Amino acid sequence: MKTILFCFSFVLLMANSSSDVITERFQTRTGTITFQASVDTFEPIEAINKSTTIVLDVNSGDLAALALVNGFRFPNALMQEHFNENYLESDDHPKAIIKGKLSGFKATAITQNISKTYILDGTLKLHGITQNISIPININRTGKSIQLSSDFVIKPQDYKIEIPKIVSDKIADEVLVSVKAELFKNY
Repeated sequence: MKTILFCFSFVLLMANSSSDVITERFQTRTGTITFQASVDTFEPIEAINKSTTIVLDVNSGDLAALALVNGFRFPNALMQEHFNENYLESDDHPKAIIKGKLSGFKATAITQNISKTYILDGTLKLHGITQNISIPININRTGKSIQLSSDFVIKPQDYKIEIPKIVSDKIADEVLVSVKAELFKNY
């Protein structure tokens, strides 16, 4: 009986210690996403969201990001209203979510102060539609934090975002998305 109890205790101890290693995460709740959907001859269409949650599991290379759609701020209040009510329909689809794995990422990559670009293979859920994505993510370890940045393009039609014909010539067919964040170890 003592042997069974000892083995059970050892298994629990190992499970707890290995789960600490498995779940080493860096995260932020203040990541920044900007997008630009402008056409040169018209008023700039751009917005910023400074409250994006991003989590990186450094042992697995899994990365997830969540932005509240109504958290995007525009320089023009009417644009912001149209964005939320007519295009992204943020009451029905309140979140934009990226999930994926950084190809070739190893935990040892963050032990040095180096910068390297990885490819995030995963999904982007926007406007209730989930699409596969493969986007570059630059990871730069600086001291106790990890700097993360990415620039990529999405097409509104891929996410069934309908642009009325009357304004379709004022909005770009491809939207440039930029992400910047400083992640800190989650203790």
